[in-house]
Amino acid sequence: MERTLAIIKPDAVKRGFVGGILVEIQSAGLSVCGLRMIRLAKEQAEAFYEVHQARPFYASLCAYMSSGPVVVMVLEGEGAIARWRDLMGATDPAKAAAGTIRKKFGVDVEQNAAHGSDAPETASREIPFFFRTLDIV
Repeated sequence: MERTLAIIKPDAVKRGFVGGILVEIQSAGLSVCGLRMIRLAKEQAEAFYEVHQARPFYASLCAYMSSGPVVVMVLEGEGAIARWRDLMGATDPAKAAAGTIRKKFGVDVEQNAAHGSDAPETASREIPFFFRTLDIV
């Protein structure tokens, strides 16, 4: 079994898509073993996305991710990282495959409805950012 971090971003939360995205996750056979709604402070968003600090979109990404509530989740399943990334679709909703979360619920490259860990090493850093071991069942 593999675990990955998933985030439903502020745009999707604001537009009421949390339930629809959860249905997509569970329909794909991934288990939700940790879930909470939070609002990131700008400093927390900066710490979480520090890997992108040198990129031109870093400031706007951090401002956006702290602009409203997000839903953070730990997903579990065989090949959970790849399966969640496939389910999310391409970063740009305009380029995402039909039926993917970003195609259905995303607005643009930044407001693309969801985030997911891209590798086991990333998941092992991202999950503890939001969840203690006791929070994951």
